[in-house]
Order: sequence, then C-alpha cells, then structure tokens
Amino acid sequence: MSAVAFPLEALAPIEPRSEQDAFSISDLCAEFAVTPRALRFYEDEGLIAPERRGTQRIYSHADRARLAWILRGKRVGFSLAEIKEMIDLYDVGEGRRVQKQVTLERCRDRIQLLENQKRDIDAHIVELQQFVELLESSDAH
Repeated sequence: MSAVAFPLEALAPIEPRSEQDAFSISDLCAEFAVTPRALRFYEDEGLIAPERRGTQRIYSHADRARLAWILRGKRVGFSLAEIKEMIDLYDVGEGRRVQKQVTLERCRDRIQLLENQKRDIDAHIVELQQFVELLESSDAH
C-alpha cells in the first residue's frame, strides 16, 4: 500500500480533513457508520493498512479515502476483489490513467448488468400484474 493519499474523484469524493493528521478506529466508525469489526475485516483483506502503535490502529488520510472508496464500491455492487483491484491500480505508477480506465470499464459493465436486471424485474412485475388481474377477474365470475 502506498503512503500517498488515494484519489477519489472517480467514485467517492470526500472532504479533506486537514484538521486531523490521523484517525482512530472510533473516528472512522463514527464518520462512515461502520463497525470496528468491518474495519478490521477490510484490514485483513488488505484493503486498508493502518499504522499500529501497540494494539492501537492509527488510520491515515489514505486509509480514510480508501474506506470511502470501499463503501461506495460496495453500495454499487462491486465485490471486494474488484474494489481492491481498482484501489491497488493507483500504485501502478502510471498516474491514474490505468486506474481510471479499469474503473470506467467496471462501472460500465456494472451499469449494463443492472440495466439487464431491471428489464428482467420489470418484465416479471408485468407478468405478475397480469396474473393478478386474471385471478381477480376469475373471482368476479
């Protein structure tokens, strides 16, 4: 993991918190409405890497930005593996070109999948509505 702050323009811009140099687990849990267990899980999965001071975890601005990216990615349906791939591409060294391209491709693929699912759901709703109408009209007779 890079010590460089992770850019979030593509998915989850967040306000910088320049008044703080570091964040505790309780700071991030309160800000992002996640549990300490969730943060430890993301750490175990290699998605964030807080500094350790004894048993205390100290989160950097980069960790905070990565957490925002993780949560946004989860909300739109990306797997943790996909999120990790997109985050880790920032460290490739080609600026953000590769990261941006992969993220765009993943987002477009996800949009297509969701649009297909929406069409399927809409078709199911129509079919169910027709079935309900048929059942209700048979009760009238």
